[in-house]
Amino acid sequence: MPEGDTVWNTARVVERAIGGEVLTGSDFRVPQLATTDLSGWTVAESASRGKHLLLRLTRDGEKPLTLHSHLRMEGAWRAYKPGERWTGRPAHLIRVVLKTGRAVAVGYHLHEVALWPTAEEERQLGHLGPDLLGTDWDEAEAVRRIAAQPERTIAEALLDQRNLAGVGNLYKAETLFLRGLWPWTPVAEVKDLDGTVALAQKLVASNRGRWTQTTTGSLRRGETSFVYGRRAQPCRRCGAAIQKDEKGERITYWCPRCQKKSGA
Repeated sequence: MPEGDTVWNTARVVERAIGGEVLTGSDFRVPQLATTDLSGWTVAESASRGKHLLLRLTRDGEKPLTLHSHLRMEGAWRAYKPGERWTGRPAHLIRVVLKTGRAVAVGYHLHEVALWPTAEEERQLGHLGPDLLGTDWDEAEAVRRIAAQPERTIAEALLDQRNLAGVGNLYKAETLFLRGLWPWTPVAEVKDLDGTVALAQKLVASNRGRWTQTTTGSLRRGETSFVYGRRAQPCRRCGAAIQKDEKGERITYWCPRCQKKSGA
């Protein structure tokens, strides 16, 4: 699942491709926007908030609009030169096409595609917690929100976008390993919640601006994570076999020796 840094990077790709440009055409392959034509609108800004991508559009005499999309598990945006073949994904996965004289931005397998008045962004996304990569990141507020539900597991709390926006399975697993926390530890039993939140933000921010996500400091293939994606492989610290728990999209990796259950 794309996490906060991936969505931030994607926003930069779209910004570089069509930011500041006037749309010469648009094609929406989702029922609710099938007849929408954004020709003549200017792409004023490409931004992210947690895992949400926001394209802010302006046009003289019109109220600003925001094109919202969520990447979920497999969504992606690709940019192409005019006339270039679109090779990012199969054509049947295309959901949005935005054309300008300089480039074409194509959204594949997008979810929750919607067009809002920009003034409604806060109403639509105001439930989200502080954005890990936002200029208004507020660690204390994120900690306060997590602590408000002491009975929840720390793994669930970190994934809840209403607490802090941008953590997915990868950064959840890596943060908990580095903090030595068993994923199912109740929030009330986490001794240094501030330190856990601070580390999660640091890990996400460290990969802003690059596509290879690493928490170990290595960019070599197979060396980028401590536990994530390493089921049955030896822990880099103690050698124990990494464990995996999977429930739908909630995937957790942990070391049974380095992240022991309290009292075990």
